[in-house]
Amino acid sequence: MELFHNETRHGGPLADRMRPANIDEFVGQEKILGPATPLRKAIEEDRVGSIILWGPPGTGKTTIAKIISGHSKGRFVPFSAVTSGIKEIRQIIAESRSYGQDGLILFIDEIHRFNKAQQDAFLPHVEDGTIKLIGATTENPSFEVIGALLSRCRVYMLEPLSTDNMKEIVTRALNDKERGLGDANLSVTDDALDQIAQLSAGDARRALNILEFCAETVSESGGSEIDSKLVNEAAQKKTILYDKAGEEHFNLISALHKSIRASDVDASLYWLTRMLESGEEPMYIIRRLVRFAVEDIGLADPRAQQIALAAKDTYHFLGSPEGELAIVQAVIYLSLAPKSNAAYIASKKAKGTVEDKSAYPVPKQIRNAPTSYMKEWGYGDGYKYAHDFDDAFAYMECLPDELIGSRFYFPTDRGLEAKLREKLEWWLDKMKEKRGQ
Repeated sequence: MELFHNETRHGGPLADRMRPANIDEFVGQEKILGPATPLRKAIEEDRVGSIILWGPPGTGKTTIAKIISGHSKGRFVPFSAVTSGIKEIRQIIAESRSYGQDGLILFIDEIHRFNKAQQDAFLPHVEDGTIKLIGATTENPSFEVIGALLSRCRVYMLEPLSTDNMKEIVTRALNDKERGLGDANLSVTDDALDQIAQLSAGDARRALNILEFCAETVSESGGSEIDSKLVNEAAQKKTILYDKAGEEHFNLISALHKSIRASDVDASLYWLTRMLESGEEPMYIIRRLVRFAVEDIGLADPRAQQIALAAKDTYHFLGSPEGELAIVQAVIYLSLAPKSNAAYIASKKAKGTVEDKSAYPVPKQIRNAPTSYMKEWGYGDGYKYAHDFDDAFAYMECLPDELIGSRFYFPTDRGLEAKLREKLEWWLDKMKEKRGQ
């Protein structure tokens, strides 16, 4: 079966016309399609099983599916998860019984758009070999494809095409007289070629769309050279890959968080800018910065939390783009601040003790005694008011007897926490003296 039978070699967008017709024309993805790789061998020998192709837009998922169809004797049926539903799936599977021993290869574009019930519908048929499934997705299949189906498919991860890959694709389209722009006798400057490769961000389709716009513009003006100025006009503003609900969202916030933790201010600013330029909600970023300030800086520099919260107020007051500078300043400060997760660890230790130990009664000396009866029962007996002592040290146990001597907070020797550590060690020494240790 001819895949994408509505495409023609001489009509349609340049990106469609230049789609590789066979495996030898394919550019990029050498790790999975290079010479002697398992997938390439399986394609050439017509023994591809059920697979998932996962990667960003324009990296070759649909093209690989088309190449597989060209090498397969089986009936190849393309299917879009965007425009079709479970009814069509069942109809295709029912018809597959008549396809003979070569069977059905079902290509599902954007498989992540199918919900669990829809994916369940063709799971049994993948299991019994009635169909071979090729799924294409831009989303992490670990999250978007049901486990039972994923376990029966081999996942191939496609990477953004390299700069050299992009240049090769653009140059081929510029020179190809049958499918490309060869008859137009156009040339492209080295700077313009570099710009197309950079602006397309590993997406071959975007690169060819930019090239096609430039070619049309040059032809209309009677020129023959594509320069960097024209490329900038075509691209207008770089489209940065980002999906606020998908994996790249979490990849970028993870990169920001870990760069700040590593005190790499330049990397932190890069990832912050990537998120802001991609349309991320600034308040989401600020919430993560406040969380970082309390978890990863803590009492080593309490001002970090104040600055993160001030960024929230400033952004609320100014909005974008002016208020984004407050976020930038917060990221710089947090990156360079001394780091400590001692308070975070102390909280987890205290929580673990509360969960694992009995709910011991509050020692009587620190219970409140608002009534005479409570005083008669011993509430408040032995309480020492710290301010009555010269060093404001009460020399009094406040933990239940069963937990006396327990330690939760272990301050670092970084930033302000170094001073807190000195104070804590002084207090611990005083308590040891009281206990006679």
